[in-house]
Amino acid sequence: MAACGILRCLSSNFSTALPLLTRSATLSPLRLASKHYVQRTLATSSRLAAALKFTDRHEWIRVEEGGVGTVGISNFAQEALGDVVYCGLPEVGTQLAQQDEFGALESVKAASELYSPLTGEVVEVNELLADSPGLVNKSCYKDGWLMKMTIANPAELDALMDETAYERYIRSIED
Repeated sequence: MAACGILRCLSSNFSTALPLLTRSATLSPLRLASKHYVQRTLATSSRLAAALKFTDRHEWIRVEEGGVGTVGISNFAQEALGDVVYCGLPEVGTQLAQQDEFGALESVKAASELYSPLTGEVVEVNELLADSPGLVNKSCYKDGWLMKMTIANPAELDALMDETAYERYIRSIED
């Protein structure tokens, strides 16, 4: 967890680089004028998107058979971060409460903390990210997942956004 402390320090130095990942962010007129930015989509396949739930901090979770959820960051978040160069992830067995910090991502532009979408226990982390952190950028909804966790309180899923609600949320913070 020493790496998380270092990343927190780094993230305070880069706080101006990630205004898109905060709810109260304002966007520069130059950024709003970018056609690519204004026409942003989640870029999910309909098969995956139907099962995804999102947080307002841009993490997603997909519940699989057996009550295990796979967690990652949204396309919006990975685009805002830029090229991910390091993933700090929790140890298997870590107990998390909903909204607990569980790790951090470092990119060429900034560092950002990761927050648990639900309460549960970490049962697996994506070992591929140690050598290939760029998978988060290339395939944030498939190969770039971060961790898998048990779901201790399934009712917490009801408070998360589905794809349609998340797209509305993204549009609201872009305006």
